[in-house]
Amino acid sequence: MKRIVYILILCLGCSQLSAQTYDELVTRAMDAVEKDSLRQAEGLFKEVLRLEPANMRNALLFSNLGTIQRRMGKNKEALESYTLALNRTPHSIPMLLNRASLYLDMNYPDKAYVDYCDVIDLDPQNVEAYQFRAYIYMTKRQYQDAKVDYQKLLDIVPGDQTARIGMAIVNQKLHRYNESLEEFNRLIVDYPKDASLLKARAELEVEMNTPDLALLDLESAASLNPNDAEIYVMCGDIYLSKGLKREAYSAFEKAIELGYPRPELQDKLKMSKKR
Repeated sequence: MKRIVYILILCLGCSQLSAQTYDELVTRAMDAVEKDSLRQAEGLFKEVLRLEPANMRNALLFSNLGTIQRRMGKNKEALESYTLALNRTPHSIPMLLNRASLYLDMNYPDKAYVDYCDVIDLDPQNVEAYQFRAYIYMTKRQYQDAKVDYQKLLDIVPGDQTARIGMAIVNQKLHRYNESLEEFNRLIVDYPKDASLLKARAELEVEMNTPDLALLDLESAASLNPNDAEIYVMCGDIYLSKGLKREAYSAFEKAIELGYPRPELQDKLKMSKKR
């Protein structure tokens, strides 16, 4: 009996020693993360996971390891780590969101879509999941589905800027131009210093065959963000469509001056020179 107790005590002592070592390594790994010593942190997390492969806390460690690897540009390894984390805790919303985001970075939108759907099943009020699922719908030209998700976002967060912009763009894609224009008008009133909204409305106005209004919006956008080369490319395109070749050429040259690649505008420059 004494021998059995002694063995049990030894085992308990070993367990405590192992636990201390595990905790100490985790602390060292987190300290390395705080110091931005990512390579060291990665090595320490791997050491911890080898030390106690069955520890219940390993799901969180795999998730942390995945985030570190992602920051290091090791996307394939990060994906494996996130998946190992989710194998242990399949209903973890933060882990699902991390993996979905990585899937998007790796150009796997279908896999990201599945993870975002799982998040929404677990948390029907999750803003991030709706935002990115709507984005995926937009890239697939599933505009009605995107509209449903943007409306859900507005139900959850009334006035959400991302959802409002999304709704305006969706309506534009569905050729509901007046609805789109009305929303852009409201957005520009609410965010008058956002040059990107003026550019977006200008694109819509071109589609609505009101290029002069588009030029006015682009002029306002340029006053807010004078170093945005794309604004001048858009102006050049409008001038070219109106037959104003000299103005088009000047706009394209301004875009190049601001850093826009000349080879991408070479054909437009030639067209602008023709008389």
